[in-house]
Amino acid sequence: MAVVASAPGKVLMTGGYLVLERPNAGIVLSTNARFYAIVKPLYEEIKPDSWAWAWTDVKLTSPQMGREIMYKLSLKNLQLQSVSSSDRNPFVEYALQYVVAAACATFDQPKKDELQKLLLRGLDITILGCNEFYSYRNQIEARGLPLTSESLASLPPFTSIAFNEEESNGQKSKPEVAKTGLGSSAAMTTAVVAALLHYLGVVSLPSEFSGPLEGDRVSADLDVVHVIAQTAHCIAQGKVGSGFDVSSAVYGSQRYVRFSPEVLSSAQDAGRGTPIEEAIGNVLKANWDHERTKFSLPPMMTLLLGEPGSGGSSTPSMVGAVKKWQKSDPQNSLETWKKLSEANSALEMHLKTLSKLAEINIDDYKYTIIKCSTVTSEKWRDEAPEPNQLEVVKALLGARDAMLAIRCNMRKMGEAAGIPIEPQSQTQLLDTTMNMEGVLLAGVPGAGGFDAVFAVTLGESGSNVVKVWSSLNVLALLVREDPRGVSLESNDPRATEITGAVSALRIK
Repeated sequence: MAVVASAPGKVLMTGGYLVLERPNAGIVLSTNARFYAIVKPLYEEIKPDSWAWAWTDVKLTSPQMGREIMYKLSLKNLQLQSVSSSDRNPFVEYALQYVVAAACATFDQPKKDELQKLLLRGLDITILGCNEFYSYRNQIEARGLPLTSESLASLPPFTSIAFNEEESNGQKSKPEVAKTGLGSSAAMTTAVVAALLHYLGVVSLPSEFSGPLEGDRVSADLDVVHVIAQTAHCIAQGKVGSGFDVSSAVYGSQRYVRFSPEVLSSAQDAGRGTPIEEAIGNVLKANWDHERTKFSLPPMMTLLLGEPGSGGSSTPSMVGAVKKWQKSDPQNSLETWKKLSEANSALEMHLKTLSKLAEINIDDYKYTIIKCSTVTSEKWRDEAPEPNQLEVVKALLGARDAMLAIRCNMRKMGEAAGIPIEPQSQTQLLDTTMNMEGVLLAGVPGAGGFDAVFAVTLGESGSNVVKVWSSLNVLALLVREDPRGVSLESNDPRATEITGAVSALRIK
């Protein structure tokens, strides 16, 4: 009866800030870092207590956090009450309420009766995130290990997370978890929504062995996962974000244009007296006008992420500062956004060109990528004597120029808004990285700041980047692009040790 679903973390390569407003696009890559949700019945059979027909029990376990929360779920109005802990997980709470509401809004009466019987057996939900979502720098240093990906890979899968606890007036403040910026809340919410929807029979998820996702039924089921996950994530956050992180968690790597925020108005009404079932029914029928197009890195390119150990940044406060600057200086902000948008489009175009050139003539493409992977970018033209090879080099250099323009305009925006979108320390690291052999791109993903940096490398050159990063006290994470979106897994990941570590080291 157990259902295991997983959803990937993300890296927003282009579209930082711009993706908040339609019709600006962002390129978001899904990764091999995945969040897992395991859903099974809490009891083998329905308890005979008469009161249980009005309420059912829900247990939420997060082994990495050392937390277990018990809830009561009202089968009448779908209200959720925590009965055992002051710790709350709003993402999982809204995911649960909205999934059950979606089932009630979708099912006919016979199916609703079956749903009630299934819910009366209780729900046992376990959430697990791959190590790549969290910073284990302190644990590695505490063990006296070098800051290398090998040290990271030596940690057991789903290692317990250390909390950053600070003393304040003799009292311990609420613990905070150090993250790497891969979108853990979006991946977790999506995994929980998907697992619950599949468990309750609302959708049929594709399995990890499905290959490319095709077919109207699969697409329609994924759309339901997407709508419920976006709704739960936005309401839990208390704001309607762009949604690129949830979209990539559901569908995988893509070019993304956000949905109109109005589609969530009925869900927002659920907190103001509208019954949850009615509100979610309306959300499912709403005109979700987001756009997504398949997109992934061209062949023989590797995504790398490095954690500089600077403590991370608060994305909401940075977004707030940019919006304030836009209002105070509309002319200059519009000009910067226009240049940034043009550079984003140019990078997208050059990467698409590279993928097309690989399709047209894979031999010349491979030859050129291998040659360019061994030298710095200013020598790439020397490595391409043939016309087909020169086409590849032109597209590579075009992509580099576009990335440099993106970084320049992101810095301008940060300086004007008074926030460190690409701080000086990150600029030095990114310049050093882009000047290495075989490095195509380097930048700050998403909103920027002091979170992880990313690089895209050619051929086998990634191993050299990892070594240099380590010498600069930058921890290379075990993260690579994996274009897969949400999927049904065959086993509990703790039994099969599903983790990106082994494959990442193999790639390296």
